[in-house]
Amino acid sequence: MTAMRNDSAGRAEASAMGRVEGRAVYVISVAAELAGVHPQTLRVYERRGLVDPSRTGGGSRRYSQDDIERLRRIGDLTAAGLNLEGVRRVLELEAELDQLRRELDRVRDEAREALARTHRQYRRDLVPVRQATVVWRPAGAGAAASRRG
Repeated sequence: MTAMRNDSAGRAEASAMGRVEGRAVYVISVAAELAGVHPQTLRVYERRGLVDPSRTGGGSRRYSQDDIERLRRIGDLTAAGLNLEGVRRVLELEAELDQLRRELDRVRDEAREALARTHRQYRRDLVPVRQATVVWRPAGAGAAASRRG
């Protein structure tokens, strides 16, 4: 991996790489700058279990674009007055909500497919019938009508 430059072009290039490839490419100082916090804050967040950056073979932290977005969300929540335990709980609930929405979407898709299969089956099972109007008269009704007439 090439060393990242400290100028804005290097950060923009690294940001594009992180977004496109989804890999952990940001060192802690760049991640802190992109998230708008101090690098020590990132270490605190990691100790509290709010973020879990990847590690290189040498143990250095590497942050992905998803990590940066999570750090920004943490910043929004703390700015709204939540403490770190509250932030952790909100993040857990948001993750659970996302998982439940995905599951609901999957179940809806399965239900739509089952309904479509059922409709296709009905179309195969239905046999067109030539329709004709038939007048039904109860037994003996024709004889009684002819005697009256």
